[in-house]
Amino acid sequence: MTKPAISHIAFLTPGNYPDHAPLQGLEETLQLFELGESLGYNGAWIRQRHLEHGVSSASTFLAAATQRTRHIELGTAVIQMGYESPFRLAEDLLTVDVLSRGRLNVGLSAGQPNHLELIGPALFSGDWRQEDFSYDRVRRLRDNLSGRWLADENTLIASPGNQQRPRLHPDSPGLVNRLWYGGGSLKSAAWAAANGFNMLIGNLTSGEETNNYYEAQLAQIATYRKNWPEDAPRRPRIAAGRVIVPIDSADTPTRRRYAEFAASRYERTLTPQGPRRTLFSQDIVGDAEQILERLFNDPILREVDELRLELPYEFTADQYRQIISDFATLIAPELGWRRRVNREENIDMAL
Repeated sequence: MTKPAISHIAFLTPGNYPDHAPLQGLEETLQLFELGESLGYNGAWIRQRHLEHGVSSASTFLAAATQRTRHIELGTAVIQMGYESPFRLAEDLLTVDVLSRGRLNVGLSAGQPNHLELIGPALFSGDWRQEDFSYDRVRRLRDNLSGRWLADENTLIASPGNQQRPRLHPDSPGLVNRLWYGGGSLKSAAWAAANGFNMLIGNLTSGEETNNYYEAQLAQIATYRKNWPEDAPRRPRIAAGRVIVPIDSADTPTRRRYAEFAASRYERTLTPQGPRRTLFSQDIVGDAEQILERLFNDPILREVDELRLELPYEFTADQYRQIISDFATLIAPELGWRRRVNREENIDMAL
């Protein structure tokens, strides 16, 4: 059996916090990003959630993270475009990418977003049911990030002190190559490839032609690769996400907490869930040896070279630190990953 060959690891965190102490939770999450960089992670990603005690504005949070890190990629997964203005969000993302010196990765999704019956009246004028929640909203964001001029060369706008051709600012040309789509169906996989988006696949997916989670994701990967343009100027990126909770350096009460967490979610993995036939992968909880056995037998990981560690909701800051530390030191190297040594570290070692 071919072993995985993972060259790129990242983690995705919910950034949750107590309702009465949002600053504490946001600061702890920024510190987790700093720890991830010190451990050699290639990427640190934040979830964007609404109406929950988590990060509701990923671009704002990541702007802060640009000033606390230097090398690690910064990402968000996923921004539901149904909530967003493709124009204003583009300006925010371009600003963050410039502040990060080109480290931003943006995960996106289309479709009617969550909680819209609650948020819709506050977000839209008129009947929110008439809004466009299609892929076109995602495509418009991509076009707004491309640096394109908004009119011909003879069209100028006046601003204090000068005249200039209109386009979104600041310009950050490489960002369009770091857009990701949250692929959870054959249709979304084909669309993401045809439109030049990288693909995120996670611990849940749509069971369209099978009840088997792995078969469903293998079909999506095959569809994505089939639809990637042959004349594309770059290689597509596919990142797999798994909920992985190593217990090696955890104390006894924490190990018990992890076991209870996995047990509470096991039943949903047995059959497709809901009208969309959602399939869930089993959470991977155990010591490094047990986890590696599971990952070596994961057929998806033999198809990708990027693995994203999806951190559970409502764990403590200490637990998140323990999980990402154990994963980077005990598990990722056995999957083929090698820590990148930054130039500054080489200088320190030489001294």
